[in-house]
Amino acid sequence: WPHSGSGKSTLLNLIGGLDHPDQGRIQVAGTELAKLGESALTRWRSRNIGFIFQLYYLIPVLSAARNVELPLLLQPLSRAERAKRVEAALTLAGLPRERHHFRPPELSGGQQQRVAIARAIVTDPPLLLCDEPTGDLDRAAGDEILELLKTLNERLHKTILMVTHDPHAAGLAHQVVHLEKGLIGALSAA
Repeated sequence: WPHSGSGKSTLLNLIGGLDHPDQGRIQVAGTELAKLGESALTRWRSRNIGFIFQLYYLIPVLSAARNVELPLLLQPLSRAERAKRVEAALTLAGLPRERHHFRPPELSGGQQQRVAIARAIVTDPPLLLCDEPTGDLDRAAGDEILELLKTLNERLHKTILMVTHDPHAAGLAHQVVHLEKGLIGALSAA
């Protein structure tokens, strides 16, 4: 499986419009990212991409619900509508209701990843970019997260692009792309 430095995270950052290529172009769902100015790219990203990272990137002083609400603050929504969407995303992600107001340090790693997933889906983007989403979890918690991602794909029709070192996680994919030293290698059905 790909080792560190093979370009997996860089590829996700390029697709998500976080980085710009030195050469060539990036086109996602019919949109050529280089043709968008920074504010248009930010709007495009907030509508089309949900990011899920290995290390969660939650704000420790905010509750789970407030962390999930952050992407909604960029949209013209009422407080009540934001609260409704946050509740729905956290419930879908499987965080018990009594933990919605816990801060990240009060949650387990698996629960923190559920909050991060809720944050990624709260704006209802069609594409989820997942960078080692189970890499910081034990096997049981990781399997629960993989099952959740599978549900998001099958029930909500989210496209999930996940990079991983884990053959078990890759084995659940519909298609596997091997990346080595920044080059796309073999494509295979899982």
